[in-house]
Amino acid sequence: MNFLTIDYFITVARERSFTRAADRLYITQQTLSGHIAALEQELGSQLFVRHVPLELTYAGELFLEYALDCQTRHRSMRQMFSDLAHDQQGRLQVGISFTRGRAIMPGIIASYQAQWPKMQVQLHEGTNDALYKKLANREVDLIVGYFPESLPGAVLEDFYQEELVMLASRSLLEERWGAQTAEHIDRIRRTGDLAALKSLPFLLNSENDLAGRLGRGLLTASGVTPNVMTLSDNLETLLDLCVRGSGVCFAPENLARTVLSEAQMAGLELFRFGDAARYMIQFGYLKQPHRWAMLDRFLECARTAMGL
Repeated sequence: MNFLTIDYFITVARERSFTRAADRLYITQQTLSGHIAALEQELGSQLFVRHVPLELTYAGELFLEYALDCQTRHRSMRQMFSDLAHDQQGRLQVGISFTRGRAIMPGIIASYQAQWPKMQVQLHEGTNDALYKKLANREVDLIVGYFPESLPGAVLEDFYQEELVMLASRSLLEERWGAQTAEHIDRIRRTGDLAALKSLPFLLNSENDLAGRLGRGLLTASGVTPNVMTLSDNLETLLDLCVRGSGVCFAPENLARTVLSEAQMAGLELFRFGDAARYMIQFGYLKQPHRWAMLDRFLECARTAMGL
C-alpha cells in the first residue's frame, strides 16, 4: 500500500465508477482495477460491491475514513515541507458559487498569481452545501460563501459583507406606473414597502439560492406574491433581462456592477433594504496539523483585492 494507491481508492469511492475514476486520474481502467484488487488482497477484505454504480462495502466505508485522514495528513506534510523549503508553487483548490466567483475571483486570482506566478488556482463552482461537501471530502482547500451556521471540522473567517439589491428598468416602471412612477420609487426607498410591485413581472432565481430566498422574503414581508416571468439559476441571464425591461430582479450589488456596464446600470433603478439584505461572506477551510502558507497568502490577496 502507498499514497498513490490510497489516492486511487478515494477517487473510485467518490466517482462510484472505475471508468470515470480512470478518466479523472488519466490512467487506464485496467491499471486502476489492478491497484484496487491488490489493495483488497493486502487488506483481506472486499472494498467495493461491483455493480453499477459501485457501492462501498462496510469494510470499504471503514477504509475510506482512514484513507481520507491519511491523504489529508500526507498533503499537510507535503505543504509543511514545501513551506520549510520556501517552495512557493503548487495548486490551490478553491470552492465558490458561480455567481460570486464571477463577481470577485478574476481580480483576486490575477493579484495572487502576479505575486506567486508558480501557483495554480483551480475553481470548483457549486452551491454552499455542495462546496462544504467538497471541503469535508478534502476535494478543495478553501471555500468561499455564506455559512450561517458553524461547519463541523472547519474554521470560518469573515471575508466581506455582501448586499442584495433590487433592480428594475426605469422604462419598465414608467410603462407600468406612468405619472406615479416617481412617487412609487420614493415610497419604496423611504419605507421598504414593495406593495406597489404586485402587478410587475419578476425575474427570480431558485429558492435554494441565497439571492432567491432573500428576495422572496422581502416580497413576502410586503404581502407581495411575485408574478414570476422567468426563473433561472443564472443571475447574469436575469440581469440581462432586467436591463431589457423584462422584469424586476434581485442580485448581489457587486455582481450587478461586475456584469453590467455603467450605461446599463444608469438605466436601472436600484433599491436597498438595509441590514435585512446584508450578509457576511466567509472563508472556510479544514482544521489541519499544518496550515499551508500559500493558503494564507491567498486570503491576504483576497482581502487586499476587496479593499479590506
